[in-house]
Amino acid sequence: MGKRNYLIGGVSGAGKTSVCTELQRRGYQAIHGDRELAYQGDPTTGEKTEGFRPEHHIWDVEKVQAFIANKDEAVTFFCGGSRNFSQFLELLDGVFILEVDLDTSLRRIDERVALDPTDWGGRPEEREISARLYQTKEGIPSSGIVIDATPPLVSVVDEILRHVQASA
Repeated sequence: MGKRNYLIGGVSGAGKTSVCTELQRRGYQAIHGDRELAYQGDPTTGEKTEGFRPEHHIWDVEKVQAFIANKDEAVTFFCGGSRNFSQFLELLDGVFILEVDLDTSLRRIDERVALDPTDWGGRPEEREISARLYQTKEGIPSSGIVIDATPPLVSVVDEILRHVQASA
């Protein structure tokens, strides 16, 4: 059986990073997209841009393709947000969209900023952007399997893996 590849997306504070870390803990290849693939660039051309703009938070498509081409792992999860996901979405076997309410999203952002004041959402303008993106769902695939990400982390990951195993 060939390697299967899944995107795990959602709004800021939905739990993408935590899910990724838990998948890694369980022995899965899980890529922290926001740490390992992301840069500021034009979503259409991929050319690097100066300064931060949420709409220019994109992933290196060649790196994504390289992970997908490598058949050493049975399953790979790409976790995080990318404004150019449409450039590699068709290469994936599925999409999971982590869903939380706005209060949970903002609480989780506050919790991570308390641990690292430089993390996204620590500045008032970043918090406003997060709230706006929560409402508009910009940058999130419009279709996929919606996962309630408010239960405990292990339950959220169990639910994702249940869907992956069911599709095998």
